[in-house]
Amino acid sequence: MHIMEGFLPIEHAVGWAVASMPFVAYGIGSIKKQIDANPEQRMLLGVAAAFTFVLSALKLPSVTGSCSHPTGTGLGALLFGPAAMAPIGLVVLLFQALLLAHGGLTTLGANLFSMAIVGPFAAAALFRLARRLTLSFAVSVFIAASVADLLTYVTTSAQLAWAFPDPTGGFVTSFAKFAGIFAITQIPLAISEGLLTVVIFNALARFNPQELKDMNVVRPPELRA
Repeated sequence: MHIMEGFLPIEHAVGWAVASMPFVAYGIGSIKKQIDANPEQRMLLGVAAAFTFVLSALKLPSVTGSCSHPTGTGLGALLFGPAAMAPIGLVVLLFQALLLAHGGLTTLGANLFSMAIVGPFAAAALFRLARRLTLSFAVSVFIAASVADLLTYVTTSAQLAWAFPDPTGGFVTSFAKFAGIFAITQIPLAISEGLLTVVIFNALARFNPQELKDMNVVRPPELRA
């Protein structure tokens, strides 16, 4: 992740693009609705997009045809909801493919699905679950961001295994190989991303407490703390 240009068979590339488009369309509507209702949140939206762009551009070689890096999508998913990250992720991945040769146009749909759809929806779900379990705000953010990062790479491993099944063991063996190689670099990266996301949220809670309260991200007692 990102899967490089031309690496996937054409039918897989088209299929992932088609699967991702409804999320992008819904996400555009979601962002428009939120910004129309709260124009002052444009700055935070820009912060979330920049955070995703910068972190996901920090790539480390991991396996032929791919790489490991943080995703940065957890921050935006918790601030604006997971749907908003699909169009943001599309812009981020498009610019990275065109300007940084990171990812590709033919693999844009697959990379979008893993990083900007699976990751953000996982982050939002894990954050809500952690809060229901009465875990602290910082622990909830850490779990959401770090596990969502890992699930992005689980999805990428599945995409690659589906496209290139092992000659003897099929999908399962291929998936184990891809996921195992990714894990070497991705587990420490996911932990680092979780910690960094907590730091960013702590800064936002300090300097933009009312906005976080209005967005129902933190509770009033936590803001006072």
